[in-house]
Amino acid sequence: MKFIDWQTIDYKEAWNRQERLFQEIIQAKKEGKDTRDLETVFLCEHPHVYTLGKNGQTNNLLINEDFLRNINAAFYKIDRGGDITYHGPGQLVGYPILDLENHGNSLKEYIHKMEEAVIQTLAYYGIEGARLEGATGVWLAGNTPNARKICAIGVRASHFVTMHGFALNANTDLTYFNYINPCGFVDKGITSMQKELRKEVDMEEVKKVFKTCFSQI
Repeated sequence: MKFIDWQTIDYKEAWNRQERLFQEIIQAKKEGKDTRDLETVFLCEHPHVYTLGKNGQTNNLLINEDFLRNINAAFYKIDRGGDITYHGPGQLVGYPILDLENHGNSLKEYIHKMEEAVIQTLAYYGIEGARLEGATGVWLAGNTPNARKICAIGVRASHFVTMHGFALNANTDLTYFNYINPCGFVDKGITSMQKELRKEVDMEEVKKVFKTCFSQI
């Protein structure tokens, strides 16, 4: 599987690059071409930004435009599933642009496998991630009052081609989540690998572990 690391990139630029490859793969499929060589997983970090999914509620952003500017954050309404989330420095963001028909997966199976790759990545560090029924993403202590989310997932698909993806809190500044109802939840916490381990993690190592897990799955 081909991975490209964009390092730190503006959210809109990353979105535009995704869209170009997404449309290229769809067009290749329509022409009956093999799309396997086009498939790519982009990894990156973003400057502070909030994104709202197509079915999300604007009132889950709890601050106004002036406050956004004061905290150096941008805001975009986008075309993935899910509600509102935050991206920023210290967060590993992944955008797999895949043709699911090459892998024999439904969209539901694909999201399940993406969650599994993150769960296995966390397990490498001794963190027990899990799924929470009715809530996409990866959680810690999901079925307890101390449930907290460590990875958000939101995907768009057309003609079985995917874009957007996951956001894993590695060394993320969690204060930025105070300004939203993350993924629309008002009764769940947010955490990071750094918070759980009480030390900063090596982002390059996290990427390497994730690449291995995702490729194997």
